[in-house]
Amino acid sequence: MAHGPAETNVDRHDGPRQNGSAPDPIKDNRCNEVSSRSVTEFLDRATHAGMARFTKGVSPAALAGAYLDWMAHLATSPGKQIEITQKAFGKWLRLSRFAMTCAGAQAGLDPCIEPLPQDRRFRDEAWQKWPYNVISQGFLLNQQWWHNVTTDVRGVTRQHENVMEFASRQILDAFSPSNFLLTNPEALAKTRQERGQNLFRGFRNWLDDLDRLQNDKPPAGAEAFRPGHEVAVTPGKVVYRNHLIELIQYTPTTETVRPEPILIVPAWIMKYYILDLSPENSMVKFLVDQGYTVFMISWRNPDAEDRDLGMDDYRKMGVMDAIGAVQGIVPGQKIHGVGYCLGGTLLSIAAATIGRDGGDPFATLSYFASQIDFTEPGELQLFINDSQLTFLEDMMWDQGYLDTTQMSGAFQMIKSVDLVWSQILHRYLMGDETAMFDLMAWNADGTRMPFRMHSEYLRSLFLNNELTEGRFLVEGRPISVTDIRVPVFSVGTAKDHVAPWKSVYKMHLYLDTDLTFALASGGHNTGIVSEPGHKNRSYQIATARHDDHYVDPESWAARTPK
Repeated sequence: MAHGPAETNVDRHDGPRQNGSAPDPIKDNRCNEVSSRSVTEFLDRATHAGMARFTKGVSPAALAGAYLDWMAHLATSPGKQIEITQKAFGKWLRLSRFAMTCAGAQAGLDPCIEPLPQDRRFRDEAWQKWPYNVISQGFLLNQQWWHNVTTDVRGVTRQHENVMEFASRQILDAFSPSNFLLTNPEALAKTRQERGQNLFRGFRNWLDDLDRLQNDKPPAGAEAFRPGHEVAVTPGKVVYRNHLIELIQYTPTTETVRPEPILIVPAWIMKYYILDLSPENSMVKFLVDQGYTVFMISWRNPDAEDRDLGMDDYRKMGVMDAIGAVQGIVPGQKIHGVGYCLGGTLLSIAAATIGRDGGDPFATLSYFASQIDFTEPGELQLFINDSQLTFLEDMMWDQGYLDTTQMSGAFQMIKSVDLVWSQILHRYLMGDETAMFDLMAWNADGTRMPFRMHSEYLRSLFLNNELTEGRFLVEGRPISVTDIRVPVFSVGTAKDHVAPWKSVYKMHLYLDTDLTFALASGGHNTGIVSEPGHKNRSYQIATARHDDHYVDPESWAARTPK
C-alpha cells in the first residue's frame, strides 16, 4: 500500500531515465538480496535432503538437541546421579545373586525382573534355562536401568525426555540377545535340529528381501493378495474422477434399499480397500448387504508433479467434490459421512467449513481412529518438532513427495521389536517364511504424500493443533468443529499407538452435538477391521448427549460395560 508513493519518490529524485531504463539501486539491492537468500536456502535444503537419505528422515539436530538438554540437566543433578548409581549397583547385585543361584539349576527359578507385558522375546521355555536366563535377565535389568537414566531428570522437556528414552530403547533393542544366534536358545536349537538349513533359508530370505527393497517390490507373499482378485472384490464402479480422486460406488445387494447413502473418506496415506479386504471382513460388503449405497474415495498416488497440492486441495477436490457427486447420484438425501484415521480429520475440516457456511449435507458423521485434537498424538509426537519438520520438509522438497517407505519407517521405529527385529529373527535366523495375510499385504501397499500437503497438515495439526484451537483457516477464515451439529459416532481402539484412544476421546471436549463413543479391543487397524463375532474381540460403547456433563476417559472406561 505504501509501495506506490515510495516508488514515485524514487523516480522523481533519480532524474530523467535514459531510454526508460535508468537503474534503480534499491530494486537492484532487493533483487540481489532475494537471489542471495534463494541460493543459501537452496544450499541448506539440498544439504538436509542429502543427510536425510542416510538418516531415513530423522533429524540429527533434533536428536542432538534432546541429548544436550538431557545431558546438561543430568550433569547438574547430583541427586539423580546418586540415584542411578545406586540402581546400577542394586541391579548388579540382583543379577549376581540370580546367576549364582541358577548356575546349578536348569529351570524353575523365579526371575529377578519380569519383562513388560507386550515383550514376547523371552517367553519360550528355553529362555528359563542357564545360561540364557542370566543373559535375558541381564538385558532386561539393563533396559530398566536406561529407562531410569533417561526419565525423571528435572528440567528436561517432556518431548526431549521421550526422545531420549526412545533413542536408548532403539539401541538396546538392536542389541537384544534374541537377535543373535549364539545368545538365542530358540535359534540355536533349530539350527542343531535342522543342521543349519534354517540359516540357509534365512540367507535366501535376506537376498529376496534385498532384491525387493532395491527394486521397489512388495514384501514376500503380498502378491497373493491382489486388489480386485483376492482383496477388494466387492463389486463397484467408478462414478466420478478428478485429478486427485476416483469415487467408487457400491450398489446394495438387497431388494429394499436404504435411502441415505454412505460416503467413506479413508486417509490419503492408505489405499481405499482397507475397509474392503477379504469378503469375510469387508465393511463395504457388510453395508451393501444391509441395503446401503456406499461411496468410497480412492486417493491418487501423487508424484513429483503434485508437489504443490495442499490440504485445501484435498478438502475441495477430495471431500467436497465427492459430496457433490454423491448428491448428484442420490439427490435429495442426506449423507452418512465416514472418516478413517486422517480421513476423519479431513472430513471434520470439511464438515466444520460446511457448517460455518450454512450447508447441511450430512445425516451423521462417523470416525474410525480419527483425531481432531493433536496435543497427545501418541508416539508420533517423537517426530513432531520444528527441527524435525524442517528436516522432513527439505527431504520432501528435494523429491516432491514423501515416499511410502519413508513414512512406514517411522511406524516401524515406533514398534521396532515387533515390526523390525521380530521379522529379522524369524526370517533370517529361524528361516521361516512370513505368514502374509490380507491386512499385512494392504499395509505394504501405501501411497506417497505431496510435499506441500504433508508439510501443512503436520505443522497445522500435529505441531500447532490449530483445528481445535480455532486457528485453522479455510478460504482465509477460521473454522470451528463446534459448527458440526449432526450426531457423531467415534471409535477408538485400546492398543492404538497411531491415534491413542484417549486422544480420540477428546472429541467429547470440542463437539457440541450428541456423541456415541466406542472403545474396541485391538490396534489402529485390527481393532477397526474386525467383523461381527470376531474371536477375542470386545468393545465398550456409550452415548453422551450434547448437554451432558463431561466424563474423563478413565471414568468412562471404568463405568461402561463391555
